[in-house]
Amino acid sequence: MSTLKLTAETESLINNRAVGYSLEAPFYASQEIFDLDVEAIFAKHWLFSTTEAEIAEPGDFVTVDIGPHSVIILRDDDEEVRAFRNVCRHRGSRLLDSPCGSVGNLVCPYHQWTYRTDGSLIHAESQPPSFERDRFGLKPVHVRTVGGLVFICLGEEPPEDFDEVAGNIEPYLTPYDLRHAKVAHQVDLVEEGNWKLVMENNRECHHCDSAHPELITAYFPLFGYTADDVTPRLRPVFERYQAAAEDLGAACAASQFPRDTWYEPDTRITGFRVSHLPLDGEGSSFGPDGKPVCAKLMGSITQARFGDLSMHMQPNSWFHLLSDHAIVFRVLPVSPDKSIVRTTWLVHSDAVEGVDYDVDSLTSVWRTTNDQDRVLVAGTQCGVANPGYEPGPYSLVEDDVEAFANWYIGRLHKYVTS
Repeated sequence: MSTLKLTAETESLINNRAVGYSLEAPFYASQEIFDLDVEAIFAKHWLFSTTEAEIAEPGDFVTVDIGPHSVIILRDDDEEVRAFRNVCRHRGSRLLDSPCGSVGNLVCPYHQWTYRTDGSLIHAESQPPSFERDRFGLKPVHVRTVGGLVFICLGEEPPEDFDEVAGNIEPYLTPYDLRHAKVAHQVDLVEEGNWKLVMENNRECHHCDSAHPELITAYFPLFGYTADDVTPRLRPVFERYQAAAEDLGAACAASQFPRDTWYEPDTRITGFRVSHLPLDGEGSSFGPDGKPVCAKLMGSITQARFGDLSMHMQPNSWFHLLSDHAIVFRVLPVSPDKSIVRTTWLVHSDAVEGVDYDVDSLTSVWRTTNDQDRVLVAGTQCGVANPGYEPGPYSLVEDDVEAFANWYIGRLHKYVTS
């Protein structure tokens, strides 16, 4: 049940959303709905937060800020991944301010209460003999790792379907060995737009053909299309896509890589989709015309022309896994009209910068694409804040945007009525 007192207008918006249309303006601009988003979506569902490669060694940590919540994710001395509230149990000081780093123990900067990396309290000065140290360990946060990806859930009772989802997606991730990958580069991009506009922009490629000229030298701008949707202008592209898809199918069969496509973005609590897409041109990676951008292939992948394993997770992430690198994306809300998109590029642990790859070439396409999307999202945020805005209909190739909106409204409705 919501701890927020919602206005009748907000309850009506949730109860009466028009299916097949973009959301009403308050969903993108209202402080009340933003607060509800943090409480009902980000504080109750599994969130992709970081990769195991970013906390490779014992003591390595990252911090994640979500609304009023701050979480420490670290690898403890037994190499287990743990997550804790970033709050000292003494008088509430934040323990770690840095976004990442490495610690031996966690020491509060205020009065030096000290915790092991497993969260247990080992030092609290000037306490009475009756002090029960065991009662004041750090508060844990639910954390799961899946194929090298780290998810947290701030809720007391995380969605129970995550085990099933993890079992479905892990076979696709395992061959890339993200757990032992190397972080080649990471960028945080502040977007002047509500987090849902960022996600909706990602959930369709209807705009790719006109907005992302660098991306579509490798990426077929056909995401969401079926054979019946393809326009005459895109017909030659679709024919190249079909030929490339046959080649990818053969490559997957040769390596016994799973070929099933999962499409459950709005039919379960932990919505997700997995699809393995061929690439255009040389068909290897996100270099110009599909050329590779790293000389070493990921994990146990043996074929350079291995397409793009594309994965979406509700509410805040998407992933592209190529034969020679992986790119993971995370969106976090900042305010009703501002979000942060983190993009992380991973390569094989043995790949050497300047020898097997260079950062500019590795990241060029998606740095450019992200910036182009930043402009599109900012423009849409301005538009939905305009009194002249009213929800418009999704096209035939925006199914995943509708699925995202449907999932989101469904989760809000469940939360406010339970």
